Amino acid sequence: MSVLATAIGSMPGDETTGAGYREAVKVVLDQLPDLAAVPEQPGRGPAATMTGRTLAVVAGLDVDLQPAGWRLTGGSGSPGLDHRRTRSLLGQDLDALEELGQGYAGVVKLQVAGPWTLAATVEKPRGDLVLGDHGARRDLAEALAEGLRDHVRDVRRRMPAAASLVVQLDEPALASVLAAAVPTASGFGRHRAVHPPEASALLETVIGAVVAEGAEPWVHSCSAGTPLALLRGAGARGLLVDVDRLAAADHDVLAEALEAGDVVVLGLVPSTDPQGAVSDTALTQRIVRWLDMLGLDPTSGRLGVSPTCGLAGASYDWSRRALALSRTVADNLANLG
Repeated sequence: MSVLATAIGSMPGDETTGAGYREAVKVVLDQLPDLAAVPEQPGRGPAATMTGRTLAVVAGLDVDLQPAGWRLTGGSGSPGLDHRRTRSLLGQDLDALEELGQGYAGVVKLQVAGPWTLAATVEKPRGDLVLGDHGARRDLAEALAEGLRDHVRDVRRRMPAAASLVVQLDEPALASVLAAAVPTASGFGRHRAVHPPEASALLETVIGAVVAEGAEPWVHSCSAGTPLALLRGAGARGLLVDVDRLAAADHDVLAEALEAGDVVVLGLVPSTDPQGAVSDTALTQRIVRWLDMLGLDPTSGRLGVSPTCGLAGASYDWSRRALALSRTVADNLANLG
C-alpha cells in the first residue's frame, strides 16, 4: 500500500535570492520521488504567476500585460513582448526540468489555471473580464484545451522515464464564479452567476483534452465552497483540497471519490512558516481521525498528502521541510495500511 506525497505547485524565491528556479526543481525532485509537481515560482514576476504561466500554454490567442493585469489582444499569430516573455520563461523552466530530471521515474504533475479561474483573471481586448462574455470564455477554454495538448506532449518528450503525467487544473475562483462574487472592472458590481451545467461543460472541454493525451486530470482548489461533486462529474480523477476549508457535504464526496479509486490529496501541512513545531505524528493522526469519521482506512482508494496550498509565501527552508513532512506523513499512513 502506498500513499502519495506531492506539492500544490508554487515555490518561494526568485533568481536574485539564491533560491532560483533550478534550485526549486532540485528540491521537488529530491523530496517528491514518486509525484513531483513541476515548480512554479511566482516571485519572478507576472510571467511566472499562475495566470501568466497558463497564458504561455494557451494556443491561438495573444495577450499583453496591462496595469490591471493580463488582457487578450486577439489571435494575430504575432504575440507581443509580454506574451513572448511568458512563453520564453516556460520554455527555460522546462529545459531545467528536462536537464535535472534525467532518470526521474515518478509521476510528473503539471499545473495550470482552470478555465473558470482563467476567465476570472484575464480581460477582453476592450476591458472587463472574459468571465462576463459567454462566447469569450468558451473560446478561452477551447484555447486552453488545445494548448494543453501540446504542453503534455512536450513534457512527455522531455521526461521519457516518468511513469505518467498528471495535469492539475487550479480553480480557486470557481466558487466565486458560481456565487456571482467576482467583481466587475468598475468594482461597483458583480458578474452574473454561472450556472453549474455551463461550469461543468467548460471543465469537461479542458479535462477531455487532458485525457485524450493520456494524462490524468486533477483539480485543485483551496477555496471554501468549491463544488467537489461538480468537479468529479466533469471528469476530474483527482481532487486536491485544504482540509480546514471542507464543508460537511465535502467529506461524503471525497469518500465517494476514494471508494471509486480516484485520488484525494489532503492539504494539511502548513504552507507558510509555522509559529511552533509541526510533527508528522500529529499530522498523521489527524488524517487517521478523518478516515475513521468516514469509515475508511489508509488502504481506501488513492490517498495523498500535501501542503495546504502553494509554498510561494514560505521561506526556502520551510518549503523544503513542508515537502519532507508531506512525504513522511504519507509513509506513516502507508505503514498503517
